[in-house]
Order: sequence, then C-alpha cells, then structure tokens
Amino acid sequence: MTERIIIDTDPGQDDAVALLLAFAAPERLDILGITTVAGNIELDKTTANALRVRDLAARPDVPVFRGADRPLIYPLETVEFLTGPDGLAGAGLPPPRGEIEEAHAVDFLIETLRRAKEREVTLCPLGPLTNIGLALRLAPDIAGKIRRIVLMGGALGVGNITPAAEFNIYVDPHAAAIVYDSGIPIVMMGLNLTLQAICSHVELNAIKALGTATGRSIHGMIARPRPSGLGSEAAHPMHDVCVIAYLLWPELFAGRDCFVEVEVGAGSQRGRTTVDWNGRLKKPANALVMDKVDAPEMFRRLTGAVACLP
Repeated sequence: MTERIIIDTDPGQDDAVALLLAFAAPERLDILGITTVAGNIELDKTTANALRVRDLAARPDVPVFRGADRPLIYPLETVEFLTGPDGLAGAGLPPPRGEIEEAHAVDFLIETLRRAKEREVTLCPLGPLTNIGLALRLAPDIAGKIRRIVLMGGALGVGNITPAAEFNIYVDPHAAAIVYDSGIPIVMMGLNLTLQAICSHVELNAIKALGTATGRSIHGMIARPRPSGLGSEAAHPMHDVCVIAYLLWPELFAGRDCFVEVEVGAGSQRGRTTVDWNGRLKKPANALVMDKVDAPEMFRRLTGAVACLP
C-alpha cells in the first residue's frame, strides 16, 4: 500500500540520504511535497539543497516549498561547522536546476491537509518543527487529517547540541511542544535510536560500489571527516534516514509508547525531551519512542533501494 507523505527538512547530509531513500520508493511512498525549514543551515541553503537532491534523484515531479526562516521565538542557531558552509559538504552536487513553488510551505501544508481525507497524510519532519507548529497553530482543524508524524528529534537521555537537548528540538522547542501537545500520533526517532544507525565504511563502500552518481554522492557526504571525529572509524550516524526507513521497514524497529514533554525555557534544559520511559508520571502516552533498530539490515536494504536512482 502506498503511503501519502510530506517531508519537512533542512538538508543536511543525512537529510539528503533520507530524501534519496524516499525518492527511491515511489511504489511505497507518494511524496506530496517537500517543505524546507531553517535548521542545519539557513533557509536559502536548505531550500537549494532540497532542489539539488531532487535533481540528483531525477524526481522533478515532487514539488518543493520554502518554509520558515527562523524559529518561533528563539534566534536561529545553525551547524555549518558540521555540515559544511553549503550544508552538503562532500556531495559534489551542482547548483539546483529546478525552481521552488510559489506557495509558502505552511500554506501548502494547510491547503493539502484540508483537502485530504481523515488520517490520510503522514508528516515526516527531519529538522526543526517550525513549519508544522505554525500550520497547527494557524489551522488546528488539519490535525485530524494527519495519520501520524514520524519525526527525527529529541533524546531519551543525553543530547548532542547541549547536554540536555537534541539539535532539532533545541532549535525550536516551542514548535516541538505544539506538535507533542497536538494529540496526533507521533513516532519519535531520538538520539537513543539514531546513534545506533551508524553507517560503517564497509556499508558506505557498498553504496559507492553501485557506480552511480547517487552512490558517489552518498559516499562523499557520509565518509568525509568531521570535527567530532566521526567519519574516520565509525563513519556517520544516519539520524534522518531512520524516519524513511521506518515507513518502509517498520519490522526493523522497536520502541515503547511514552509520555514526552518538551522544555521550552531558555535555561540549560532548553529543548530537553523528558521521556517517561517507565510511566512514572501516569500521563497518557503521546509518542511511540523508538529505542532499537537493526542497523546492518537497514543499510543493506537502503543500498538495494537507492540502486535504482541515477
């Protein structure tokens, strides 16, 4: 069965690989659109990168919409030190050939969801949740049209941008709080899960060995050295890929229904996702928090899937 999805993203290398995996599965995923948001880098570059990846996959049929250029409340913080100045260091991609759509991403989300049937569309956020938070605030009636939100964000334990917080939630915790409080079914791919999804050099070389432009680009993005040292021995955690992989192969994942609360305050706990893993708060669960993934099998399947791309 084909699942109708909208991918909200701030590419970013692992965002790019997630997009490529989605493009490679047209029989399973009907991509209604890609919406861009400021996050890893500023909005002009995330939007250009979405177009560049679409060009690589030869999927001009998928529309791209430019979204929010800053979080709801806090100033934007980016991570060019990790992604490179254009956000896709190592990809070797030319400037985009295609054009973005005229509509704003938030308007596209609202209009598309209002036309949809009940619980018909899955949202796949790979970056900060600003666009989705705005859409839910401006048009709360769209919540009933969303089948589920499968997102990369948060952490069961330690953060990555601060000791308490994962980057996507930290950038716009207010938008994240709107999403987690929405009552929409959520599948959370937090750091506790995505840091298990380490793509080794053996697996990367298998992707490169496809001999395609897509394989070379993925290898270039993920194999490059990083300030953290990732890329030399353990390669790179493919955080955002887990979102699309879950849609295609849910049997590779395991987790638990939990209550999750987002800290919006400006102190050291900003962006923390408090996950009530053991049900101590006695509050209804608002997310399926994933905790285990069969990473080797996920990368084996990913390599087979993207082999169909140019």
